[in-house]
Amino acid sequence: MKKLNSILFTCLAVLALHACQSKTKDSKEGADSLNAAKDSSTKQSASAQGIAVDKSDAEFAVEAANGGIAEVEMGNTAVHSAVNPRVKKFGEMMVTDHTQANNELKDLAKSKNIVLPASVSADEQKMEADISKKTGKDFDKAYVNSMVDDHKKDIKAFEDAIKTLKDPDLKAFAEKTLPVLKKHLDSINAIHASIK
Repeated sequence: MKKLNSILFTCLAVLALHACQSKTKDSKEGADSLNAAKDSSTKQSASAQGIAVDKSDAEFAVEAANGGIAEVEMGNTAVHSAVNPRVKKFGEMMVTDHTQANNELKDLAKSKNIVLPASVSADEQKMEADISKKTGKDFDKAYVNSMVDDHKKDIKAFEDAIKTLKDPDLKAFAEKTLPVLKKHLDSINAIHASIK
């Protein structure tokens, strides 16, 4: 019976991954699908390798990872493309801070058997491509505007997560990361005010 459940779980995971790859190359959706399959398997059998957290907690981890990867990628782009030294420096801060948070989240997810995306979602890819096409001051303005909007959304998502997360380790990660996100928003708001 244990062997049958393990085979069933493996088949579900492969089918979910294949379905995600055939429909879209969106790593975030693929991670959510694999976690959903793992969540279903834990209900069927305690012996299968299911996620060790509530499904909504896993979804938060996937969304946080997606956002963190995007912040690093866009930060690297800002370092190379921005003309304003403050924007470049902010990009460096994004790379440093979000790489650290991403690594902490990866370790945490691994311990909870949560699959995280390996790359950003299609929506994030489109936003990055649109901003990356710009040059000079136009790039700076587009990047700064996106960082203001993005950090407002991230702060709201982390504040909501802190209220609803069931897993104490994920909650601690969100509580530790929230002040960093607020610091980022303060910094980018100051830059935004200076380049209007």
